[in-house]
Amino acid sequence: MDQVRVVLDAEPHLPDPRVHAFLIGLAADPRGYDLARIECMKILRLSPPAGPAAWREAGRAVAAALAEDDRLVRQFAAMALGPYAQDDVVFAALAAAALHDEDLDVRYNAPIKSSFERGPLTEKPNAHTHRERPQRAFSGRADPQHGRDAVARGDTHPGLLSCEVQR
Repeated sequence: MDQVRVVLDAEPHLPDPRVHAFLIGLAADPRGYDLARIECMKILRLSPPAGPAAWREAGRAVAAALAEDDRLVRQFAAMALGPYAQDDVVFAALAAAALHDEDLDVRYNAPIKSSFERGPLTEKPNAHTHRERPQRAFSGRADPQHGRDAVARGDTHPGLLSCEVQR
């Protein structure tokens, strides 16, 4: 049976943590069928696991795909990491991809803009807070000087430059 079909058939059973474990395992396997892995990443993006350990494992599995050679997998990994950006490991992988990835589709699809707007974590996700997204420290106004400094250094990713808050 086609691996993509198996993944799609498993999606309706997502309340079952075994389904998330299956999707995470397949997404994390660099030797897996690329289209099946992409479907896993899409599902994990739209339906993150409920438990904090599974949530962290899912985000880190998808983030690890950013270091692979398969261009299409890397592009979808970048797009799928938004719900996991509160994890410091995922955030670091997203920042590196947004700033330094050779593939412009990976750089521009990394949801780093919204992650920078939220700022650093003020608490770690747990069973009660990760669904609502942990609160990030953010004063309400970004310092425009950070954007000017980034331009001066040559860090000109559009997502980073657009995160300045208008006064």
